[in-house]
Amino acid sequence: MKILAFAGSNSTVSINKKLVTFASTFFSENEVEILDLNDYEMPIYKREIELESGIPQTALDFAAKIDASDLILLSTPENNGNFSAVFKNLMDWMSRIKGRKIFAEKPMFLMATSDGARGGASVLEIAEKRFPFDGAKVLEVFSLPKYSESFDPEKGITHEEKLAELKEKAESVKQKLN
Repeated sequence: MKILAFAGSNSTVSINKKLVTFASTFFSENEVEILDLNDYEMPIYKREIELESGIPQTALDFAAKIDASDLILLSTPENNGNFSAVFKNLMDWMSRIKGRKIFAEKPMFLMATSDGARGGASVLEIAEKRFPFDGAKVLEVFSLPKYSESFDPEKGITHEEKLAELKEKAESVKQKLN
């Protein structure tokens, strides 16, 4: 099975990238590719740009990565209660590819983290409701609140109950795919 893992962030110190990278270790028996949105920069979506230049190659390349995967691991940051601008822009461009649903009917393990007590709950609620319309089959959702208190860069999740929950949900995803 080929797994595509990424954070919906372009921060070079993204806590969501750290979380999704850690979560991917629970799928180590598979081929895992971790993407960085900084490798897929593109202009802010504007109809005039699309008419003049077409869809950016980076959006097409990202869509091809999704198409080649069997499972998506996505951890999305919460910026003012919603997606980051870079992630929303990527989705906007991919939605313009003719005949495409953004996530191409792929199964997804959706997650988020933040330093707040809600752990990205608002963005997860939005994503969980929206992504099925965009072709994602959301199998599980995981939130890690209080990231700085619950995650060690060397060890991963240090909060025992949250670690157990992540392991349980990773196993659930595997079972649902079999």
